[in-house]
Amino acid sequence: MIEIELPDGSKLTFEGKTSVKEIAGKIAKSLEKNAVGAFFNGELIDIHTPIEQSGKIKIITQKDPESLEVLRHSVAHILAKAVKRVYGKDKVKLGIGPATNEGFYYDFDLPTSISEEDLSKIEAEMEKIIKAKEPFRREEITREQALELFKDDPYKTELLDSISENEKITIYWLGEDFFDLCKGPHIENAGMVKAFKLLSVAGAYWRGDSKNKMLQRIYGTAFWKKKELEEYLHRLEEAKKRDHRVLGKQLDLFSIYEEAGSGLVFWHPNGAIIRREIEEWVEKEHEKRGYQRIYTPHIMKADLWKISGHYDFYKENMFFVPVVEHDEEEKLGNEKVPLTCEEVERANWYAVKPMNCPGHILIYKSQPRSYKDLPLRFFEFGTVHRYEKSGSLHGLLRVRGFTQDDGHIFCRPDQLKDEILGVLDYVMELLSVFKLDYVINIGTKPEKYIGSDEAWEHATQALIDALKERDLEYNIVEGDGAFYGPKIDIAVLDAIGRKWDGPTIQVDFNLPERFDLTYVDRDGEKKRPVMVHRAIMGSIERFIGLLIEHYAGLFPLWLAPTQVVVIPVSDKYINYAEDVFRKLKEVGIRAKLDDESGKLGYKIRKAELLKIPYMVIVGEKEQESNTVSVRSKKEGDLGSMEISNFLDKILTEIKEKL
Repeated sequence: MIEIELPDGSKLTFEGKTSVKEIAGKIAKSLEKNAVGAFFNGELIDIHTPIEQSGKIKIITQKDPESLEVLRHSVAHILAKAVKRVYGKDKVKLGIGPATNEGFYYDFDLPTSISEEDLSKIEAEMEKIIKAKEPFRREEITREQALELFKDDPYKTELLDSISENEKITIYWLGEDFFDLCKGPHIENAGMVKAFKLLSVAGAYWRGDSKNKMLQRIYGTAFWKKKELEEYLHRLEEAKKRDHRVLGKQLDLFSIYEEAGSGLVFWHPNGAIIRREIEEWVEKEHEKRGYQRIYTPHIMKADLWKISGHYDFYKENMFFVPVVEHDEEEKLGNEKVPLTCEEVERANWYAVKPMNCPGHILIYKSQPRSYKDLPLRFFEFGTVHRYEKSGSLHGLLRVRGFTQDDGHIFCRPDQLKDEILGVLDYVMELLSVFKLDYVINIGTKPEKYIGSDEAWEHATQALIDALKERDLEYNIVEGDGAFYGPKIDIAVLDAIGRKWDGPTIQVDFNLPERFDLTYVDRDGEKKRPVMVHRAIMGSIERFIGLLIEHYAGLFPLWLAPTQVVVIPVSDKYINYAEDVFRKLKEVGIRAKLDDESGKLGYKIRKAELLKIPYMVIVGEKEQESNTVSVRSKKEGDLGSMEISNFLDKILTEIKEKL
């Protein structure tokens, strides 16, 4: 007997194994017709998967956003079959083809290079499969059968080796002449696909490891409705215009030099201005909210990271440095290597810090603390380095070296809720100033964690209580916490609706235990403080990358590297232009004078490409009336203005961060 619990708590019973369709049919015929899959005991399954045990179920249809995973994974299989048809069944070896948040991809090993010009003929072959409404069919097979089926496919054979002995092995058929090693989920038949698009081709190492062979990856996306696909493709085009890597070069903001190292950012003068303005605002906000500025070293002994737990949980993402104590006269290494094997063996190992928390903890421990000292709020612009695979690096958004507006609060348990509320208020202020929308998620205990279950429950509830008090909506994301504590992650939404990683707040009962942090309470007894990790912007690099794309390069006046450009209509008016330029500089405006020879139209076009917020154009009329002709990048032609009025306007705009 199998008992199935529905979302409303009611239950259905079945004599033997059942299916999503059968269960849906017991609820309503319309649901049976529209069911795409279900969450069964928290796992997404499709209509092909037999249900052989009791559990909880939530049936999904095309109206549920989770159904897109079923659709997109199915279209990935249609893509794989089409590629085999186009390039030859025996010539194509298949890698993996998962659904993603934005669509899907499939990795291929074949002797022919695929270009983006080839995507249309692959799409045409996919359309044939869709038009034929070829069915998907699930089949359970033994390991021996699987090894025989995939004996000529090294990638599938390797995947089989990673499947545990007690795990079911399944293949999915598409029609009668294509199958793939797959757990699902999939739609009923290919005819359900109404809107898809192949987007691009890229190289991808097998299983993301640069030691493996480079495969060819085809990216695509799919939606249930053509209108949704059209809207997505429009957003993609808009995103291309906003690409921070392109705008970063166009506006001369930053560079990443391969000769210096992948994922390491060099800020040019224009980008440094933006960063400085943001950092100054952030520092003032921290001072206003009772934080104390500190500085910590870039490298620290590896043993410190063993105490913190980072060594055990994070060492694959850390950079380590062997330090050999030696006299000035002693020469280390040789012509080929900086240190010999013998020297490395006697070295003391240091780690380039991937996080700032152990340094802040050491400062806390530097003296005895009383309950009267708490809360202590430490803050630094801490530069950290983390190893990221080269294939995952992406402009400012995924780098190996970055700076965080990192803060740690040490408080008593009775102060925890107020401290979280204070951080939330700061976050909301930041989002308001930069005009960003957001989505709030709470990440709970992951599979690998440190600390007691009781501490995790207490910390998680503290986050929930604070969000409820501020009447902020949130989602629970199971297993998404840091290894040392639960967290609030605030995803930022940009001008075209994309989600970006943003502020984070993490409660930590574990590191105070590992480092034996204490304070003396009112009763004279030593107690453990609670620690709150928080970064308001997170990575400054990523935050500026977000802002570049959010603003499409047209920064608000207070952030713009050049706020005003003064343009004389001809060389006859350069003296007056210089006078206007001088008055702007005297009140602290970041102004430039375009006194190069050239036509006025060219100068205006140049200023537009540089996305300078204001152009001040001066000629005979302006010189005679002691005025300026103002053109705003956002508002267009503002006409003639007295210089004092223009100064008042832009100084107010800067002060109020409009």
